[in-house]
Amino acid sequence: MIYDFNKVTDRHGSNSIKTDLALARGKPADVLSLWVADMDFPTSPAILEALHKKVDHGIFGYSCLDDSFFTALKNWMQTEHDFSPDRRELVTTPGVVFGIVCAIRAFTQEGEAVIIQTPVYYPFKNMIVANNRKLVTSSLYEKDGKWFIDFDDFEKKIIDNKVKLFILCSPHNPVGRVWIREELERIAEICLRHKVIVFADEIHNDFVYPPNKHTVFSTLSEEVAENSIVSMSVSKTFNLAGLQFSTNFIKNPGLRARFKAEFDKTGYDEPSIMGLTAARAAYQNGKPWLEELHKHLKSNIDFVRDFLKDKLSLVRLIEPEGTFLLWLDFSKLGTKLGLSDSEIDDIIVNKAKVWLDRGTMFGQEGEFYQRINIATPRPLLEEALERIANAFAAVVE
Repeated sequence: MIYDFNKVTDRHGSNSIKTDLALARGKPADVLSLWVADMDFPTSPAILEALHKKVDHGIFGYSCLDDSFFTALKNWMQTEHDFSPDRRELVTTPGVVFGIVCAIRAFTQEGEAVIIQTPVYYPFKNMIVANNRKLVTSSLYEKDGKWFIDFDDFEKKIIDNKVKLFILCSPHNPVGRVWIREELERIAEICLRHKVIVFADEIHNDFVYPPNKHTVFSTLSEEVAENSIVSMSVSKTFNLAGLQFSTNFIKNPGLRARFKAEFDKTGYDEPSIMGLTAARAAYQNGKPWLEELHKHLKSNIDFVRDFLKDKLSLVRLIEPEGTFLLWLDFSKLGTKLGLSDSEIDDIIVNKAKVWLDRGTMFGQEGEFYQRINIATPRPLLEEALERIANAFAAVVE
């Protein structure tokens, strides 16, 4: 089956934060948006068919999980990730960030420390601060175009701040790393030794480029599984974020009870019927669509690499091991043109009229970086890069 990932679908007027909040967020009305991490094409036809069938049924009452859903979920996890969860481990939430907040509130008290590895997905920081916990950051570092964990700094920060919870991003957004097993094992050992619970955000786990391989954190060992929460979702994999349905696997009964107790306090109860319907269809019948999407993303990565080499040679692509988000380094261009990070961002937004995610949103380590979403039709990606190249060419002139 052939899926047309290059067909441009106009998302304006569809209540999309990607396209319909430009003016509200201080961006030009005609900005081309490649920032937030959702896709610019429809989801799998198999999912749409299931949703249409549910709509035709016409009843949208309270919903519950069933055997068919869990069987589909478990088969997917076993086939795609060598992960075989027990049904008792499963707790659904309306999203991964929702699960992160439950974990923060369940496993720490106000004023206690939560650690993250920056630059990283900015809601991690926002949720820690909003819940009156102490934010602790351990910087990743870049060497020869690849980002790494500073294990010594990570452990020192844990000790110095009596950290209780670590939020792991795996695969990592925005630097595109797929952590190898040895890296995860070292992180796990540090956390176990210092009694730090791990929340593993693995929402990008279905976007890994060979020869890299994603390792589900809780599969490292029985002891690690007992000390962790692993959160996944079809929302990134199949462009279903708006249906608000995620899965959290918590093997330890004590941790699971504490997590569910905080979840119950929110007043949220049954899962979204449309989210459940879409997730089951995705796990049952979505693989052919996803395989074609991977080809499209690989082609877009190749296009970006070639475009930069040809027209923006001072902008460096950090080669992605995973995710559909590229991390672009503008530091050499800034040095060449005598531009600050904020000036570069201003040119991209107000001269090129392209909306990306500025690197400093993810932490100070993101200075001079921009994150671009390539889960988009090629014509939009090409137009965005052409606009950026022309805007900086005009600065030179």
